[in-house]
Amino acid sequence: MSLSRMASISERETREIRAANASGKTPVVFIHGLWLLPSSWANWADFFKQAGYAPLTPDWPDDPETVEQARAEPEVVANKTLEQVADHTTEIINALDHKPAVMGHSTGGLLAQMLAGRGLSAATVAIDPGVFRGVLPLPAPVLKGVGPFLVNPLNRGRAITLTFAQFKYSWANALDEKEVPWAIANAAYQRQRRNPGVTEIVKIPNRGHSLTIDHGWREVAQTALDFVKRFAPPGYRPGSSVGTAPADRER
Repeated sequence: MSLSRMASISERETREIRAANASGKTPVVFIHGLWLLPSSWANWADFFKQAGYAPLTPDWPDDPETVEQARAEPEVVANKTLEQVADHTTEIINALDHKPAVMGHSTGGLLAQMLAGRGLSAATVAIDPGVFRGVLPLPAPVLKGVGPFLVNPLNRGRAITLTFAQFKYSWANALDEKEVPWAIANAAYQRQRRNPGVTEIVKIPNRGHSLTIDHGWREVAQTALDFVKRFAPPGYRPGSSVGTAPADRER
């Protein structure tokens, strides 16, 4: 299908797709989570590009271009479902010449696993992934951070922004080990370890949920890169999905 016919793919995404296809390198698709934008992956995209990969940072449908626009008009991203985001990212992947590695953080980690389930990834890295059916209940820190929004009926169907204090507690935290929501990623790993592909989990201690964007992001990125290199090295031409790594403070 011609890129010109894919109305939902933005000009920025089209440029990334064309650059990846022209490079002949293994693509890596980075999926952001709630309350973040594709630009949150900028350091990772540069890091993987230097390692010989072709990075792509897709939008969620109707993502604002800047943080300022997102705060001014949060309603533009309201009423989006996981399936819609997954379908949009699927459209991006289908436009690539080669099957990519797929990487996501938080809700993006859940989406990465959904795409792996569709057979769209050569290797999958889910960092602090969101919960899915059958995984343990959300830990107290997560519920404290977003719970008030979930139970307020006035927020149904709306997009909301977090205050600095709410974002710091739920995202930019450095909690004691017993408070870190390792349980979510580990429960996902326990359910997925029976997959035919290689499924691993690695714990990076003393890190908060913002581990992909805080000062220690490079250690996390290197851990993810090491996993991807094993199953989808630069220049690899994958024919099927072969690696999955649900993760918490890890690859």
